[in-house]
Amino acid sequence: MTSQTLREARKYEETSGKMISKEERPAFHLAPRTGWMNDPNGFSWYDGKYHLFYQYNPYESQWGPMHWGHAVSSDLLHWEYLPAALAPDETYDRDGCFSGSALALPDGRQLLMYTGVVRTRQENGGWNEVQTQCLAVGDGVDYVKYEHNPVLDETHVPDGGSRYDFRDPKMWQEEDGSYRCVVANRAADGSGQILLFSSADGFKWNFVKILSANRNRFGKMWECPDFFPLDGKWVLMTSPQDMLPSGFEYHNGNGTLCLIGDYDRETEAFRETADQSIDYGIDFYAPQTILTPDGRRVMIGWMQNWDTCNHRRKHDEAWFGQMSLPRELSLRNGRLYQKPIRELEEMRTNRVCYEKVDVSGEVRLEGISGRRIDMELTVRPEEGGSLYRKFSVRFAGNEQYYTSLSFRPGESVLKVDRKFSGSRRAIIHQRRSLVHHRNGELKLRIILDRFSVEVFVNDGEQVLTAVLYTDQEAEGISFLAEGTVSMDVTKYDLR
Repeated sequence: MTSQTLREARKYEETSGKMISKEERPAFHLAPRTGWMNDPNGFSWYDGKYHLFYQYNPYESQWGPMHWGHAVSSDLLHWEYLPAALAPDETYDRDGCFSGSALALPDGRQLLMYTGVVRTRQENGGWNEVQTQCLAVGDGVDYVKYEHNPVLDETHVPDGGSRYDFRDPKMWQEEDGSYRCVVANRAADGSGQILLFSSADGFKWNFVKILSANRNRFGKMWECPDFFPLDGKWVLMTSPQDMLPSGFEYHNGNGTLCLIGDYDRETEAFRETADQSIDYGIDFYAPQTILTPDGRRVMIGWMQNWDTCNHRRKHDEAWFGQMSLPRELSLRNGRLYQKPIRELEEMRTNRVCYEKVDVSGEVRLEGISGRRIDMELTVRPEEGGSLYRKFSVRFAGNEQYYTSLSFRPGESVLKVDRKFSGSRRAIIHQRRSLVHHRNGELKLRIILDRFSVEVFVNDGEQVLTAVLYTDQEAEGISFLAEGTVSMDVTKYDLR
């Protein structure tokens, strides 16, 4: 039986979603049907389709009462909206259905696990959110909340763990048919820890151990964990809050963290061997992964930054928030590599190619422009010449606006900068990253959609992501060099 709260949300989103034209949305990134979107939830393969749910306030383009929006796709690039899956309509989730995950049960149903939130009055008169883990079961469209919710509460948290910061369950099924999930929690030291739980059937859950503890190394609270095997290692991903910067690796505020290590399935112990950022740009948070039917580990994240939510096209827009491109993950040289999902290449058309173009000063090339493009660049010093001082590419440009990507080989620093993109807010508009190059040779793949740019460096060694709200008519691209650069460029339109 669908609740009145969910029926109202579904009716509202159906009516409001029709009022947003295709041209007002990203072309191949998922945005909310209407209203507000944040974290990806329940990223899963079920009944022959990819399912992606998302944190959702259908009623306005600001964060609000959290529902679960829902969309499906056959290629992770073209999405069809389904009715909202969850609404805050029970005593244990009345103040929000927060992030979680999904998987297929042996009986053919789909299981959702999410964080239920209840705001409660504290002894000091203030308010805080009690967070518990809850289940819902359904057929891929309609879901019924489990009669014994919540299935995990403060009694399942280890000593010193918070009942207020206990959220974002990510489930998976083991080869023996049993289930595991990781849940984010705040420890007694005030920083994050990732808890591991197990279940025989997906419904009754038990605490196993603290899988990983922050111990105030990377920010404070850790959110949105994911844990999976990849190329002979195990990867723990999480999104730390309140980060302090560390060189060009980690930035202030809310960030992303990838811990690579070894996992002993017998003792269920995880030993970290390396750490790195997941995305080095401005807008990326709360990633979640899926194992595709053909065996790829694919990740998608919220293409936004909590500190830049005032960066908008206008303040009465019908939607806000979008997901990143899905990215295929691998480990190489002890690092996480990310490549745009290969299905994107099937959207390529109108190939334009130039080789060994000398760039000194500013250069524009016939046929190189657009706001829905896939562009590959290789830059190097001119043959026999000295190392150039700086190379830049400007895109989403016209007489007034542009966003730039600039590289200084002497410092090995790549910078994305959108301060001239049309924003009227003094928020984060640039980020710098240390990148590898060989004597000034660097490979870049720049993917533009109507409201975003994603830059893949050296075949996916690093990625820099940023949202852009520049007028769509601004589609100029130019190349600039201090010194002389020899450049190869191939550009495709994406249809």
